[in-house]
Amino acid sequence: MSTSYTILVTIIALLILFLYLSWVFVSIKVANKEQKEETAERRYFLFTASYALGAVAVGAAAWPLIDQMNPDASVKALATTEVDISNIDLGKTITVLWRGKPIFIRRRTQEEISKAQNVNLNELKDPQKDEDRVKKSEWLVMTGVCTHLGCVPLGDKGDFGGWFCPCHGSHYDTSGRIRKGPAPTNLEIPKYEFVDSNTIKIG
Repeated sequence: MSTSYTILVTIIALLILFLYLSWVFVSIKVANKEQKEETAERRYFLFTASYALGAVAVGAAAWPLIDQMNPDASVKALATTEVDISNIDLGKTITVLWRGKPIFIRRRTQEEISKAQNVNLNELKDPQKDEDRVKKSEWLVMTGVCTHLGCVPLGDKGDFGGWFCPCHGSHYDTSGRIRKGPAPTNLEIPKYEFVDSNTIKIG
């Protein structure tokens, strides 16, 4: 950034010098009444050139700030994370961190899948089909943050065999849908994809 600021200061100094010299030159020409038309033309040219240089200087000043706002490679790398799911047994859940949030990855049993799919949507506070919440029925990937006040729910708990929030008593089913308690919506599903049969990329 030191090089960028040096260039910026140089450009601004040159711009100020140019504007000052332009003003002096125009003042002298305006004093010459016999050359009014020529002076007007030159003044118009000088003002136009000054505005053009001003625009260039503003662009040069803004560019280091804009460039600084772009995420570097390390930040972009944190936007996604790959998880090896090959060692997760049926009926088990692992928790990984993504962007500072816990992500639950559960390998569901056939019983859990059946329970999730055989639910009357009219009974749900936030109606969603189980099929719309998963990419593969065996795998459930969701953000482990209660949608009420942000607590982390406990797995294999609650009245519906899914998750239970110990803070205020929200119950989620085996699809992560809110079934009972104050939470207004289902547990969120993050953006993810299967890289291969053993790897999930989140983000």
